[in-house]
Amino acid sequence: MLKGKKIVIGVTGSIAAYKVAFLIRILKKENAEVKVVTTPSAFSFISPLTLSVLSENPVWSEFSNPVDGTWNNHVDLALWADVFVIAPASANTLSKMAHGACDNLLMAVYLSAKCPVLFAPAMDLDMYKHPATQENICKLKSFGNVFVPPGKGALASGLVGEGRMAEPEEIVEFIRTQVTEKTLLGKRALVNAGPTQEAIDPVRFIGNRSSGKMGIAIAEELARCGAAVTLVMGPSELQSLAPGIERINVVSAEEMHQQCVQVFNDCDIAVMAAAVADYTPVHSAQQKIKKQQDDLLLSLTKTKDILAHLGTVKGAKQVLVGFALETEHGIDYAKEKVQRKNADFIVLNSLSATNIGFGAEINQVHFIDNNLKVESFASKLKSEVAADIVRKIVEIVKSKTEK
Repeated sequence: MLKGKKIVIGVTGSIAAYKVAFLIRILKKENAEVKVVTTPSAFSFISPLTLSVLSENPVWSEFSNPVDGTWNNHVDLALWADVFVIAPASANTLSKMAHGACDNLLMAVYLSAKCPVLFAPAMDLDMYKHPATQENICKLKSFGNVFVPPGKGALASGLVGEGRMAEPEEIVEFIRTQVTEKTLLGKRALVNAGPTQEAIDPVRFIGNRSSGKMGIAIAEELARCGAAVTLVMGPSELQSLAPGIERINVVSAEEMHQQCVQVFNDCDIAVMAAAVADYTPVHSAQQKIKKQQDDLLLSLTKTKDILAHLGTVKGAKQVLVGFALETEHGIDYAKEKVQRKNADFIVLNSLSATNIGFGAEINQVHFIDNNLKVESFASKLKSEVAADIVRKIVEIVKSKTEK
């Protein structure tokens, strides 16, 4: 997704500068081009050699080379960038950005930039909460700069609270959002993800091995493309990093059904990626069931089919995507399912290898549309699978809009 993108990272004088090494590593791993510009005080916290080796480019910190007088052209650097990220952004730099001060190379690049500018503040709690800092942040946002909120936690001063620079993975997600074409701007999307847990008693449940990774990746890609996304999430410790996703946490299949039905009417797109339990206990014991007999018989009843229900109420302009996972005859079953449930296409998951599917980073899928056309893909990262799914959704949205 970031392959070939040109990213300038501005580093200021903050202890959080050490995180920039990890940020650069992630960006380079995604084949982005990275250049670094710093304030003079940044080198108190991270060495120019570290930044140069990781970025594979010289580090810019002065207007000219003190040895031979060569000019470091801040305008060329600013125009080169697809995205300019200032991380960490100290209180001092935020003030200069807000008021147009230009006493170092980083500020000259900032004032010359025509690309999206992201800033990730990092400072102590009281400095961050100070009205002057908050006013500067508001002013920068009003200029169109993208605010990457700090996290909460232990700070260098020993205080605990807001002020920790966002983690590198979070910053990268903000960058992805900026460089992704907003093909779904103005659209609303519903995604369900993860497993459900059907209670047997207060400590036991019927569940499955779904992690929710695939559904989260789809929600993130939809959000990057401009859609307003509601993610109905079963029990999972995974978190979405993409900004602008509304998450509704549920536990049981019934809870997931209720939330999806409630949200669907106002949506243009729905992707049912969750591994919803097919059966739930008829009765859930109020107290823990004691181990007394050799056999325990559970009476189960079918859960509500969320995809099938949405298919019955789907409007002509709405796009509905379902998922299937089979161990045999998958294509045949998916063809039957896509028509029976009135979906626009089914994503058929593969369990052909041990490193594919539940909990893994890789997936292999087939698309089966409502004309029974099959599109097959090689194994790839779930983030890449999500991009393929959203590409297909965009095609269908466009075709329905044109009708």
